[in-house]
Amino acid sequence: MNATLNAPPEKKPSSTFGKREWLYPRVVKGRYYRWRNVVSWVLLAALFAGPFLSYDGQPLFLFNILERKFNFFGVTFWPQDFYLVAIGMLAFIVFIVLFTTIYGRVFCGWACPQTIFMEMVFRRIEIWIEGDQNARKRLDAAPWTTEKILKKLAKYSLFFLLSFAISNTFLAYIIGKDALLTIITDNPENHLAGLTAILVFTGVFYTVYAHVREYVCTTICPYGRLQSVMLDKNSVLITYDEIRGEPRGKMERSAQKKSTNPTLDHDTFSPLPLAPSAQPKGDCIDCKLCVQVCPTGIDIRNGNQMECVNCTLCIDACDEIMDKIGRPRGLIRYDSLEGVRTQKPWRITTRMIAYSVILVLLMSVWGFLLVSRSDLDTTVLRAPGQLFQREPGGMISDLYLVELVNKTHRDKPVSFRVAYPGAKLRMVQPITKAPADELTKGMFFILLPEKSIHQNSTKLVIEVVSDGEVVDKLNTTFLGPVQ
Repeated sequence: MNATLNAPPEKKPSSTFGKREWLYPRVVKGRYYRWRNVVSWVLLAALFAGPFLSYDGQPLFLFNILERKFNFFGVTFWPQDFYLVAIGMLAFIVFIVLFTTIYGRVFCGWACPQTIFMEMVFRRIEIWIEGDQNARKRLDAAPWTTEKILKKLAKYSLFFLLSFAISNTFLAYIIGKDALLTIITDNPENHLAGLTAILVFTGVFYTVYAHVREYVCTTICPYGRLQSVMLDKNSVLITYDEIRGEPRGKMERSAQKKSTNPTLDHDTFSPLPLAPSAQPKGDCIDCKLCVQVCPTGIDIRNGNQMECVNCTLCIDACDEIMDKIGRPRGLIRYDSLEGVRTQKPWRITTRMIAYSVILVLLMSVWGFLLVSRSDLDTTVLRAPGQLFQREPGGMISDLYLVELVNKTHRDKPVSFRVAYPGAKLRMVQPITKAPADELTKGMFFILLPEKSIHQNSTKLVIEVVSDGEVVDKLNTTFLGPVQ
């Protein structure tokens, strides 16, 4: 089983061993490619529009690491909400495991930004300027002529401009659209750090899409490494049906149309009928088109491999060949290893059900905590290093620091009171209003009658009041002399 999931790569010729073999994927457009095209454009539109959309005056998405402020669908999360982020991330990880267990690496082929940008944007620009597979090979092998210089300059210039646009978009997710607009329109000398970040991001994206390319998926991405551990024989993958396809071999022309070159014409995909006297073979005619279209350079017929990103190009290519030779589609298809072996449709397994139950429980807990979280989050601590003080009238005072976070998008009036007989609260650094989406700091004294103190540490409850309602209760301690 493990050998099938992680088939060893084919050995390279000694002359190219240790050197990068540059890939020139062939263009193929089939039903899956058209669906991926629709999905890609929707996701690209959402990605570029995300940081510029707002809800209730707040950005729809914001990941402000510097200010530790995050917005998801208009809901603001602060460091005080870290437990929500932790539970959400845990649920996301379980979702990834569940999704991969059932559907394999389909995320990589259909929704991963790396694949979408590389195959649906940058690769198309490259093909538009330099041509299809053979034209690109000839251009790279040709000496540096005026035509080659102009094509390479045009391609890499567009690559850099696109990388610059992507860089600005990603930076807008971090600092917000207003801050990004300020960097763009203001004097560059006032925003050297922001401009440096944009250029660094641009360089990274340009390097990835112009040079690194498929190595991101096959070597760098940790999800690609982990997916082999998550898969089992019931996982739905892009799979070659070896039972139906083997033994593979070239088709022979009939006696009436016999030719000295009995191979499939890769440019016209002309059907080559099987001669009646030929030895029975599988449906795979060994045209190698599935290898030529693969963006990571693997042969799907060698078994399921870590490098496969489930882009479905090999399915479209094989289906086109099957149509030409009059055989049913699906020699390469979405299926499980068990499904190929038994020729039966895949079924839900116990592990899938267990992951689903865990995921539903995590999402339910996360949803409950999100709905029930308070609009105002308050933290009260005794001032460090401060001892109690004696006040006139037989009162003892302790100094406290307060931090108040307003998680809503509206200003809220606030006040504080102590639920303890004879206790008083005196503000030193008053807080009367909690500004929208901001952290406010204050300071106050709590005073207790000395005669009511019977131990070193007295437990108190501080109530936070807004619009006449108690919105938060905090437990703290009061230190004073024992009578």
